[in-house]
Amino acid sequence: MWRSAGKLEQFVRDRGAGPQKLNKIALESGSYLLHCLRYGNYRLRKNGSRNPAVTNRKRSARRQNCMPLKESEAIVLRSFPLGEGDRLVSFLDRQWGRQRGVAKGARLPKSRFGSTLELLSHIRIWYFERENRDLVRINQCELIESFIDVQGDYQAGVALALLSEITEAILGEHEAADPQYRLILLTAKAIRKYGPSPTVIAYFSLWTARLGGWLGSLDRCTRCGREVKGEILYVSPGSAALCCERCRDHWMRPLSILAIKVAHQILSGTLEKLMDGSPSISGSLEVSNYALDILEHHMEKKLVSREMLEIRKHG
Repeated sequence: MWRSAGKLEQFVRDRGAGPQKLNKIALESGSYLLHCLRYGNYRLRKNGSRNPAVTNRKRSARRQNCMPLKESEAIVLRSFPLGEGDRLVSFLDRQWGRQRGVAKGARLPKSRFGSTLELLSHIRIWYFERENRDLVRINQCELIESFIDVQGDYQAGVALALLSEITEAILGEHEAADPQYRLILLTAKAIRKYGPSPTVIAYFSLWTARLGGWLGSLDRCTRCGREVKGEILYVSPGSAALCCERCRDHWMRPLSILAIKVAHQILSGTLEKLMDGSPSISGSLEVSNYALDILEHHMEKKLVSREMLEIRKHG
């Protein structure tokens, strides 16, 4: 029997024994346990079965091939309780678009996820994805920026919920949407800085409609094609088409000159520059309603958070 691992290694090194020879030497010498510990890459055991360490390594390799680990920045859109201690999470991945996944044990008292899965949390996420599965498996999250402090104010919390609801409804799964990712992050930071201002909501809504390709021209009548400047335009609820005074139907809603001016400012500059200019609140509300009507028309449903925000304002 070999008395130490060093002597067995020296024996193998001096004689150049291969795997089969090494198995034979180890079995005959009674040092099979030592052999398994130091040379686990050889398959044979006493009973001829496979080495469990090798089997586990192969199984782990197959699992990694089927479920590649992805790492990216993301924004948490929504999360729902799942089972006894898990959480179903919808998040916007900066590289691979909107995803849905399961965070195992996220609702347990000593969860490794902590507060990283709160509404609109900006995180770095690691997750596994399989080709034939709709849900990914979230492995780890690291918090970059949290907006949980903003949700202490009711209106600000509803405004954040509005961003989340719109983004989740208009984006398809696995579609890269880096512009929408940057827009929602910019707007959430603006809500923290300026509060749930109608101008901030109008900026997000109008740019979302623009990125979706649903926004028409703000300077031209869609019916006669005439360029319109300094005039009141008219719009049908849910439609992006603007009509002049001569072409409008009697039931169309007016869009004031002030609102059109705010819309041009939104599309031609940054949000910070827009807020520094102190735009009209009434004009921002008109633009916000115009853009949200367009989004609801394409989503084919009403926004719950929009109704809550309007009820609060009217209350």
